Order: sequence, then C-alpha cells, then structure tokens
Amino acid sequence: MKPTALPYYAKFAFVLIILLCIGYMAILGKDLLAPLVFSFLFAMLLLPLARFLQYKCRLPRAAACMLSVILFTAFVVLIGYLIGRQISNLADDWPKIQAELTQIGDQLHRWLVNEFHMNVNQQINSAKKEANAVGASVIGSTFLSVSSIVLFLVFIFIYTFFVLFYRKILISFLLKAFGDDSEVLVFDVAEQIQYIMKKYISGLFLEMITVCVIVFGLLTFLGVKYAFLLALITCIFNLIPYVGIFTAMAISAFLTLGTLGSTKAIEVAASIVGVHLIDSNIIMPRIVGSKVRLNALVVVLGVVVGEMIWGISGMFLAIPVMAIIKIVFDRIDGLKPWGLLFGDETEYETVLVNTVADKSDLQEETGTKKEEDILVKPVDDDGAVGTEDIKPNKNDEI
Repeated sequence: MKPTALPYYAKFAFVLIILLCIGYMAILGKDLLAPLVFSFLFAMLLLPLARFLQYKCRLPRAAACMLSVILFTAFVVLIGYLIGRQISNLADDWPKIQAELTQIGDQLHRWLVNEFHMNVNQQINSAKKEANAVGASVIGSTFLSVSSIVLFLVFIFIYTFFVLFYRKILISFLLKAFGDDSEVLVFDVAEQIQYIMKKYISGLFLEMITVCVIVFGLLTFLGVKYAFLLALITCIFNLIPYVGIFTAMAISAFLTLGTLGSTKAIEVAASIVGVHLIDSNIIMPRIVGSKVRLNALVVVLGVVVGEMIWGISGMFLAIPVMAIIKIVFDRIDGLKPWGLLFGDETEYETVLVNTVADKSDLQEETGTKKEEDILVKPVDDDGAVGTEDIKPNKNDEI
C-alpha cells in the first residue's frame, strides 16, 4: 500500500508552522540560545586547534579544549584592550569635541533661522530637560547592560568549551535522534556545516583584518586623529550586513566632524563607503568565498528578524544561522525549494536551457527519421513510392 502524499499547500503550511514555532521558541529562550549559538560557531572555528593540541601535542581532550578557549579569549581580550585604550584617549579629548560640535550646532541653528525662519530653541531646551530627568535611569540601565554583556561573554566561553569537549556525544545524539536510515544524511549535513562555517568564520576574521588595515591607512592619510579606533569600529560593525557599515560611517563622520570639521567628515564618510564597495565586490567574494550564497533580500530580512528576536547579537548571527539553515534545506528533498529561495542562484535558466536543448534534439531526431524514410522508400518519377525497395515485415512473410 502506497503512503498518501500530502498536497503541496499542506506541506507548505507545515513548514511555515514549524518555522513559526522555532521563532517563538527562539524569542522565549533568547538568554540561553543566543550565547549557545555563538558558542557553536566559535567551537567550529576552534575545532582544528583543539584537534591539533589533542592529537599532535598529545594533550588530554579537556586540556586541549580549555587551552583553545583560553587562547581565543586572550585574543578577544586583546582586541577589547586596544579598543578601550583608544576610547580612553577619546574621553580625554571629549570636552574639546563637544565644544566643537556645539559650535557647529549653533551655526546650523542660525542657518535654519535665517533660511527657513525656524526656531528650535524650545525643542533643544525640552530635550535637555528630558535628558536631565532620565539621567539616573540611563546610568542604571547602562550599568545593567554592561553587566549583562560581561555575563553573556562568560557564558559564551563556557559553552564553547563544553561543545568542544562533548562534540562526539552531540553527533551521537543526532544519529540516534534521526534514526539509522538517516545516518549518511546526518553525517553529510554535519560535515558540510562544520566545513562551511569554519571557512566562513576564518575568512570573516581575515576580511576584518583586511578592512581594518585599509580603513586605517585611508584615515591616516586623511589626517584623522582616531584612525585606529575608527578602523576597529568599522571592521567590527562591518560584520552586520548593510546596516553595520552605515553605522560605522555615521560614527566616524561624527567624530571627525568634532575634530577636523565638515570637509574632513565628508571625506571620511566617502572613504568608508568606498571601502565597503571594494569589500562587498572584491574582498568578500575572494576571502570568505561563495560556499553558501545568500541573496541580498534574504540577508536584509534575516538581519531585521534577527534584531527583532535577539537584538544586536541576532544581527551578528543572521548570516551564519541562515547559511546553516540553507545547508539543511539543500540536503532534504522536501525542503529544497526553501533552500533555493535562500540562495542567489536560480534553476529557471538551467531548466530553460535544458528544455530547449531537448526540443532541439527531438527535432533533429525527427528530421533524421524522415530522411531515412525517404531513403528507404524512394519516390518514382511519377511521384509514387517505389515498392521494390520496401522491406517486408514479418506479417507479410507469414
């Protein structure tokens, strides 16, 4: 007895319901799942180092995993130290920057009054009163946010260690959960996710370094004072597709406006936009590669949905999570249309070319058969088909 096949709209509805349930669970488990997803990505990045320390250096698995996490933590702390040192230098010059920005604001105010007869003093005064009123709450929320960020990072490193240490148990769980019939598929998906995420994350770090060096060189050439800090901000925010580069451009232009004036601020903004164009068209495809290609519409929607679900961390996780989802969709027959929806390649052109080629072959075969019929059945001078060359069939023989 053949199993009844569900119609496509029923399958479509089931997939949508499952995706909505997963999204709702992600919202409810934000505090647990966000650092866990980060830890899985970092574990994939650190897996070659952990294997090297375990099998080549003959360290126990726990020691190899712990040392890998410690080295990665030291690298992150070093980046944070460099950023903090630059911010402390910026804090020393902040009164000067603030005075310069205030002067620019006064000039803008006078221009608005002269050109458009707009009086914005009331709005400025009301904004100052509201800022003073909520000052204490802002300080308290800032303290809480810093504390939550520290705890978030601590849990990421703890989870990374345990994912590295218990990676074989996790694979065994997946094999048992999906059954023996899906063993090859589970191994294939796991290997592809590990390989692609390792290439993607390592390539992303190399891309960050490349962008940082280029931006630092351009800003140093332009004479920007905090060139290194702005280069670090640009390369970190560049991890957020489309939104991050414009945020970094706004921050860099704002600080340059307070130190060197509007002309330099425009030059800095144009330089960062130019670096972004070079990065998205040359650096990103060559360094990060195109193992999993996501179309721009899905990337933008993923960043927006990630911010709605997990905030800033969701924006950073949007591309790797969607890449993993696309790998799973591409290897399950019932979900391949969804994988095609995520990608930037279409099968329509290939199908069209193949269809045209098949039709051409069919026409050629048909034409050949007609020519053979003409050769087999010669036509006499009076237009009648000759009978002497027609081969008798078996019925005639019988």
